[in-house]
Amino acid sequence: MPTPRSPGPSLRIGVVVAMTLAGCSTDGVDLDRQRTERSVTQGFADVLEPTVFDCPAVPDARNAPVGQIASSDGRTWTTPADVRFGDGPRLDDLYNECTGVRPAGPSDVDVAALPITEVDADGDVITGYLFGDNYFELFVNGTLVGVDPVPYTPFNSTIVRFRAKRPISYAVKLVDWEENAGLGTERLGADPWHAGDAGFVASFSDGTVTNDSWRAQTFSIAPLSDPADVVERGNVHDSSAAGPSGCADRCFALHYPVPTGWDAAAFDDSDWPTARLYSEAQVGVSYSAYQNFRGQFVGAGAQFIWTSNLVKDNVVLARTTSP
Repeated sequence: MPTPRSPGPSLRIGVVVAMTLAGCSTDGVDLDRQRTERSVTQGFADVLEPTVFDCPAVPDARNAPVGQIASSDGRTWTTPADVRFGDGPRLDDLYNECTGVRPAGPSDVDVAALPITEVDADGDVITGYLFGDNYFELFVNGTLVGVDPVPYTPFNSTIVRFRAKRPISYAVKLVDWEENAGLGTERLGADPWHAGDAGFVASFSDGTVTNDSWRAQTFSIAPLSDPADVVERGNVHDSSAAGPSGCADRCFALHYPVPTGWDAAAFDDSDWPTARLYSEAQVGVSYSAYQNFRGQFVGAGAQFIWTSNLVKDNVVLARTTSP
């Protein structure tokens, strides 16, 4: 497995700047309040765990480190994100090389034999197919139904069955994991500072599919050569103008606090931006974990979603509600 680069002593602490930008109120949104919520870190995070996942079956699987970095405004940030991988229920494997689950297609999957997670006792049984680059957590009507069993690589896909009452609220935490903790980068070939892309696609038997009716907001953005490339417009964290970064181990990362109760059915996401759509080519989905079940994804009308920046927006919360 690749080993994350060890940060030097001066960078392990992280050079951190808490940024407070002056602003004015627009459309009833207090931009001063929104902008003071951003924190900026620079350099490596302290690595708390070199990897939270091992996959002996795939020798070139990436390590999945978890780190921590403190900002001068008194906040402490977990990298790549606060996740439930350690204690959350694992979603069932649709395709997972680490566990040896490699069906050639949907006809090789016994859906009826899968366990059903009870969200609402008086609800309907729903089946879902999910593929994320890299990691995700699925909440249904405010209940954590399951987490992606592979946080980084190899790429995998999952299937889930749950019982829930309509209208069904779907809330998903999406994480583009990082090999260089705190920097939002990974090694690719000879480049130790590659900024990988992301993407998420899902379809459910109640007719819910990922598309641009979903809301999607980013809460961690990296790598950045200049934090000023990210602009707050009301409650939108817009990184679409952030270009290529040549900052290596001196890159910045931008963090926003996740709102309490974001996964609840009653949460108001009306001021979040709508999800952006991406093609299979943009996301890069040549993997059997996706291709063997393409009919369950695009064949069901699902589209790949993310925010306005597929490369730099690394922690995204996405939501929708079925009819």
